Amino acid sequence: MDSETYVRGTAEATDQLDDDYDEEAYAVEAGNLPADRFIDRELSWLAFNQRVLELAEDPNVPLLERANFLAIFASNLDEFFMVRVAGLKRRIATGIAVPTNIGTPPTEVLANMSEKAHELQERHAVAFRDVVKPALDEAGIHIETWNDLNEVDRAALDQSFAERIFPVLMPLAVDPAHPFPYISGLSLNLSIRVRNPKTSRVEFARLKVPGMLPRFVRLPDDGSGRLRFIPIEDLIANHLGDLFPGMEILEHHEFRVTRNEDLEVDEDESENLIQALEKELLRRRFGPPVRLEITDDMDEVTLRLLMQELDITEQEVYRLPGPLDLAGLFEATRIDRPKLKYPKHVPTTAVQFQPYEPSAPIDVFRAIARRDVLVHHPYESFATSVQAFLEQAAADPHVLAIKQTLYRTSGDSPIVEALIDAAQSGKAVLALVEVKARFDEQANITWARKLEKAGVHVVYGLVGLKTHCKLALVVRQEKNGRLKHYSHIGTGNYNPKTSRIYEDLGLFTADDEVGKDVTRLFNELSGYAIEKKFKRLLVAPLHLRKGLLKRIRTEEKNALDGKPSGIRIKLNSIVDEAIIDALYRASNAGVPIDLWVRGICGLRPGVPGLSENIRVRSVLGRYLEHSRVFSFENNGDPQIYIGSADMMHRNLDRRVEALVRLTDPAHLVEINDMFELAVAETTESWWLDSEGEWTRHARTDSDEKLEHVQDVLMQRISARRRGPKR
Repeated sequence: MDSETYVRGTAEATDQLDDDYDEEAYAVEAGNLPADRFIDRELSWLAFNQRVLELAEDPNVPLLERANFLAIFASNLDEFFMVRVAGLKRRIATGIAVPTNIGTPPTEVLANMSEKAHELQERHAVAFRDVVKPALDEAGIHIETWNDLNEVDRAALDQSFAERIFPVLMPLAVDPAHPFPYISGLSLNLSIRVRNPKTSRVEFARLKVPGMLPRFVRLPDDGSGRLRFIPIEDLIANHLGDLFPGMEILEHHEFRVTRNEDLEVDEDESENLIQALEKELLRRRFGPPVRLEITDDMDEVTLRLLMQELDITEQEVYRLPGPLDLAGLFEATRIDRPKLKYPKHVPTTAVQFQPYEPSAPIDVFRAIARRDVLVHHPYESFATSVQAFLEQAAADPHVLAIKQTLYRTSGDSPIVEALIDAAQSGKAVLALVEVKARFDEQANITWARKLEKAGVHVVYGLVGLKTHCKLALVVRQEKNGRLKHYSHIGTGNYNPKTSRIYEDLGLFTADDEVGKDVTRLFNELSGYAIEKKFKRLLVAPLHLRKGLLKRIRTEEKNALDGKPSGIRIKLNSIVDEAIIDALYRASNAGVPIDLWVRGICGLRPGVPGLSENIRVRSVLGRYLEHSRVFSFENNGDPQIYIGSADMMHRNLDRRVEALVRLTDPAHLVEINDMFELAVAETTESWWLDSEGEWTRHARTDSDEKLEHVQDVLMQRISARRRGPKR
C-alpha cells in the first residue's frame, strides 16, 4: 500500500470512529469521578505568572533577562485584571456569575484571586527592590533616585526637564470648578496635595505621567562607565514647584488604575461588525476601575479621596513599594550589554528549504511538492519559510489564488504586503481578518481596510465565533495544466515579530486531501457552506472536541485490551471538563499520559485512583512556548496533530480552530523526541502535584544545572544541514 492510500484509509477510519461516538452517553460517566478533581483556572493562571516571577528571581538567568521577566509579569497581570478580574466582577454585578466547576461561589473566587494577586504583586515589587535592582547596580546599571544625585546631575536634569518634559505635562486641579478628572487605564499618575500660603487652603491635583516619554530617563555620563537612569515620575515629582509656582507642596504619591477593557459586541444585532467594534473600542477606554495601585507611603486622606472618586473597594487597593508600573522595565532589553542577555540566536532555514548551492534560490513550491515540510519557530526562520511561501506565491505568475487567515500580525507586516502585491498583480486573494482579536482590534481593522483598498477580498469570519485557526492556501497551476493546492497550517500567528520569540510549529504540504480540507474550511468561513467532514483536519467548534475525545477513548480501550497506548499533549491551557475527565478515565485504564502545559492546568495529576498515570510539566524560558500538539500511540500507529487550539471552552465552542494530522514518519519522530526531552528527569521544568502546586525542577542534588528544552532544540535544529544533491 502506498503512503497516499494509507493516509486516506486512516482518515476514512477516523471519520467512521467519529460517527459512532455518543457524546451524551460518554459525559454521563463523569458522575463517577470525584467532585474536587479540577483546579481553579484563575488560581492556576496566577500560578503560571508566579513561574514567570521565579525566572526573574533566578540568579542563573542573565540579568537583563530577569528584568525583562519582571516586566512580563507586570504586563501579564495587567491583562489578567483587565479581562479575567473585570469579567468576573461584571458577571457578579449583573447576577449572571455561576459557581466554578469545583463549586466555588463567584464572590469567593474573586476574593481568592485578590488574595493571591496581592501576595504576588508584593513579591514582584520586592524582587525588583531587593534582588534585581542591586544586581543591576553591581553590573554598572543604576536606577537612581533624586536623592542619590549630586548638583551636577541635578542641574543637567533641570535643563532636560524644562526642555523635554515640562511642556507636555498637564496638571489638573480638583475643586468645585474642576471635577475629579478621568484616570485612564494603566496610566502612571501623581497625586499632589498643595497649600495656598495666602489662604492656607489645601487643594488636590492630579498629574498624568506622559506615556509617550521614556519610563526611565538616562542620566549624563559621569565618567565612571556606569549607565544611570532615574524613573521619570521621580524626576517630575522633584519639579512640582515649576508646575505649581507659589504653592506649598505637601504630599505627592504615585498611583495607577486598571480598568475593565474586555469587549462585548452583540454580533447578532450588529448590522456592521466593524462599526459596532469601533464604538465598543471607544467605550473600552471608560470601563470601570478594577484595581488601584498606590505607593506604600500614600497618606490616608489621598487614598480615601481616590477610593471615593474611583468607586474602589479596600480589596481592590494594592499598596506597593515604588516604583509602580514595572512593565517599564521592558526598556532594559534595549541596553547594549550582550553578556547580560541570552546568547544571540539566529534562526536557521529549514533543511528542505535550504538550497543545494549556497547562492541558489530556493523554490518553495518544489520543496513542498517533494514532501511535507514541518518548521519549528523560532529555531527555524519564519522569513525563509512562511514569509517566503507567501511572497513567492504573490510573485509567481502560475499562482491563481491565495487564501489566508490573519488573527494577529505586526504593524509593518510583510505578510499583508504580500497579499496586497498578489491582489494588485491580478491574483484572487481572500483574507479572513479576525477583527475581534483581543487588544489587536484597532490594528486589525486598519489592516482590513488597507487590504480592501488594494482589491483583496476581506471577510470577518462567522457571527458569534472568533476565527483563530492559522491557515494559508495557495492554488497554483502546474506545468501539466492541473491545479495544485499548497497549504500551511500553523500553531502561531502570521506575525514575523512574535515568530522570533514564540515557539510554534507549522506544516507545509501539497497533499491533495489537506488542500481540499482547507478549501472547504475557507468556503465555510467566507460563504454559506456547512462542511461536516474533513480528512486530515479536526475543526472546531463542531468536531474538534468530539474527535479528541474519541481518540482518548481509543487509547483507553487499547490499554484495557493490553495493546500499546499513550497520550502526549502540549498546549497553553487545559480547562475543558470533558477532555480532562476523558484523560482521567484513560489514566485509570492504564494509559500513560504526559501533559506539557505552559499556563493554566485544571487537571490534578498523580491522584490515587484518578490520575496516577498522568504527569504534568511546564517549560518557561527565553521563548514563549506556544505550539499545540496532540499525540496518540494508537496501538503502534501514532496519530499526531498540531494546530491552534487549547483545551478551553472558548477554543472548542466559540472559535474556529483547526488541527492537522502529521503523516511524514520523520515528523512523528521529531515530535516524539521533543516530548521525550520535555519530560526527562534531566530537563529543567516545573512539575505539578496533586494539590495543584508547581515545583521547579531546575538542579540536581549535586547542584548541577539541568538541560533546558529550548537550548537543546536550538542546538539540534541549528546543526541541521542539507546534504549534497543526489
